[in-house]
Amino acid sequence: MSMILSASVVRVRDGLPLSASTDYEQSTGMQECRKYFKMLSKKLSQLPDRCTLKTGKYNINFISSLGVSYMMLCTENYPSVLAFCFLDELQKEFITTYNMMKTNTAVRPYCFIEFDNFIQRTKQRYNNTRSLSTKMNLADMQTEIKLRPPYQISVSELGSTNGFAHLSVVEYKGTGKISTAPHQRLEPVTLPGIISFVLSLLCGALNLIRGFHAIESLLQNEGEDFSYVIAFFLGTAACLYQCYLFVYYTGWRNAKSFLTFGLICLCNMYLYELRNLWQLFFHVTVGAFSTLQIRLRHPQGKSPDYNV
Repeated sequence: MSMILSASVVRVRDGLPLSASTDYEQSTGMQECRKYFKMLSKKLSQLPDRCTLKTGKYNINFISSLGVSYMMLCTENYPSVLAFCFLDELQKEFITTYNMMKTNTAVRPYCFIEFDNFIQRTKQRYNNTRSLSTKMNLADMQTEIKLRPPYQISVSELGSTNGFAHLSVVEYKGTGKISTAPHQRLEPVTLPGIISFVLSLLCGALNLIRGFHAIESLLQNEGEDFSYVIAFFLGTAACLYQCYLFVYYTGWRNAKSFLTFGLICLCNMYLYELRNLWQLFFHVTVGAFSTLQIRLRHPQGKSPDYNV
């Protein structure tokens, strides 16, 4: 018999379960599928927004949107179009009921467990296909799936070492080639982080403008020192590189940020004669503040096990 067995709502960035149906069976096959649910929830940020995992007698389908993923488990013969229509209904209702601020700031697992009532009602409707009155939605979904079919995840892709999967470059119709090689994401940006990013850009722009003025002065007066031009442009490069380190994860990120801050200090020491104390204080303080924010914005580690 084809049917939907369970469903859950999970936050993409860290795999935190927000809500889930509470009717898991205790068969060996279902217990194995729960393990796959856990593994998938930890890798959602690395996968396309519409996927299917076939595990023998059962299929796991999910869609992701606005930082939230909607997952469901069904029997292998359950129609794919109905499965994704079911997930689409969950997505629309969840977005309507809860705003993004609540989902982004949630810290407790299953803090929206009351959404299970809607999951259960919708699951019952989709398990009784004769009562479905969504023929138009089914037709639209069928067309969309033909144009952009879900990415088929193999069980072997879920094998992991040190929390990251050994994934290769695969073809995903509708999006071209994607690389599912592991990549490290950083924690969400905070307000102080945004301020440090903007101030670093400002310091870089000020250095760039002063650098061009130094070039102009050098062309007009032969006695001017060209090293001031180099110092201004090095300061610009250092500020922009701090912005890069804040946004993207790289190896030895903290060490690079400290070295970049050191370069900013050296440049400002060399430009001591061309800047007053307040200007020097501003540039050095912004550099220190940006270095601190880079250090505080940690990579997202391995997702905790929330027992989903």
